[in-house]
Amino acid sequence: MQFLAYILIYPFLWVISILPFRLLYAFSDVIYIFLYRIFGYRTKTVKDNLALVFPDKSKKEINRITKKFYHHLCDMMVEAIKSLTISEAEIKKRMTFTNLEEIHSIEKQNKSIALMCAHYGSWEWLFILQTYINYKGYAVYKRIHNKYFDRLIKRIRAKYNSHLITTKETVPTLLKSKIKGELTINGFVSDQTAKPNKAMHWHDFMGIKVPLHTGAETLAKRLDMAVVYFKVKRLKRGYYQTTFETITLNPKDYKDYEITELFFKLVEQQIHEAPEYYLWTHKRWKHRNKVPEKFQ
Repeated sequence: MQFLAYILIYPFLWVISILPFRLLYAFSDVIYIFLYRIFGYRTKTVKDNLALVFPDKSKKEINRITKKFYHHLCDMMVEAIKSLTISEAEIKKRMTFTNLEEIHSIEKQNKSIALMCAHYGSWEWLFILQTYINYKGYAVYKRIHNKYFDRLIKRIRAKYNSHLITTKETVPTLLKSKIKGELTINGFVSDQTAKPNKAMHWHDFMGIKVPLHTGAETLAKRLDMAVVYFKVKRLKRGYYQTTFETITLNPKDYKDYEITELFFKLVEQQIHEAPEYYLWTHKRWKHRNKVPEKFQ
């Protein structure tokens, strides 16, 4: 069944991917009508999240942000499909970097990088970064259930020396690279919800105490990696700009979880600047009422 689903769906995705951008975004507008206006995909979750973290905003303001968010979400969906056939030159035109010298400077110091990011802006075309640097790239991801689509996503990323690894593969893969003396740049989407019974640290995120993922910080300390935050800014439809901000070159100098807290402060700043580009469909604050006594 997985292969049947793949051979039926893939041609449709490929046809969408070869559309010129003008038509691609027209298709995104059609998806928006169905996703938001007709089916109301997770609209309650989105509005509940926005009302929770922005208690001072009016219902009208929440609705305005919600509509902008769904337009952006649909754009990200078609941009992900476009990744099937988009050229290197086209990605470089649409995903630019303001300060690549920040990465080059760390590379000259012979240090690997833990690249921390959030579900903000767009991360679909970030893998083009590999064409500007000498690092071997890894990105931690959740494996897709359909193994054929999972292989497809891996092939797309591997075109530019960027490789997807699961959470379970992360430690052995990066340890092996460390032993071999390889320099790696490793992407962690670190704002996901941790399980309350396994969370090592709880802290305020947008004014609400939640369990935090601390894996990126832990690995950075264990493998002595520099920690860098990348900030993606949407310039206009289909165009993004990334700026790198080094949190620390020496993670072992920081107290436990201090790096993670600094990361979340940077994410908060972005959300306040333009909240419509954060991924509000996730139930990021669902564990807020389950704070263990020792973390209160």
